[in-house]
Amino acid sequence: MDGKEFISFIKAGFPLSAQQEERFLALDALYREWNAKINVISRKDIDAVYSHHVLHSLAVAKYAAQNGLELDGCSIIDVGCGGGFPGIPLAILFPGAQFTLCDSVGKKTIVASAVAESLGLSNVKVVNARAESLPGRFDYVVSRAVASLEDFYPWVAGKYSKGILCLKGGDINEEISRLLASPSGRKTLRPGNIGVWKLDTWLSDPYYEGKLLIHISAL
Repeated sequence: MDGKEFISFIKAGFPLSAQQEERFLALDALYREWNAKINVISRKDIDAVYSHHVLHSLAVAKYAAQNGLELDGCSIIDVGCGGGFPGIPLAILFPGAQFTLCDSVGKKTIVASAVAESLGLSNVKVVNARAESLPGRFDYVVSRAVASLEDFYPWVAGKYSKGILCLKGGDINEEISRLLASPSGRKTLRPGNIGVWKLDTWLSDPYYEGKLLIHISAL
């Protein structure tokens, strides 16, 4: 999938301004340039920036739209943002939301910061830090395959007021069981707080078979 094919696909579900289209189309060249300096996307996957990375990020937006979650206008933290996924594509799509992208690996935040700056994304702040060390509270936490749920949840348990939208794969039922049995999970979560959405109901690429979005809603 190239940039034009991506734009055609995403416009079927989300209206885009000319500036948003321009920013999305710029992602391929920006990530190729930075990936040559600091490897944040697998070398074998750099040709799939749109089909495997940008679309994967925007699955958060698709799920939100289908379930009546309003992200535009919210404060959102992307935990373990790497080179900027899912935060940067979401920041392009939701210019009215304020995004904090954080990662404990400094070289990754260099890439995320440079891409956001090149795109002129004034709604993005990039921080080289661990999520649990950041002050304040956000409406939503988003993340992409950062850690197992029982490890990830304690980092962000006090950081959100509306929910967590987490892109995951693997045996999620086992992860959810371990999370609910963990000290932090037993204290703050019920099974009804956790929803699972299969991404291949939206994206037909075989790459998305087994990929999921986990929604942990606020009590």
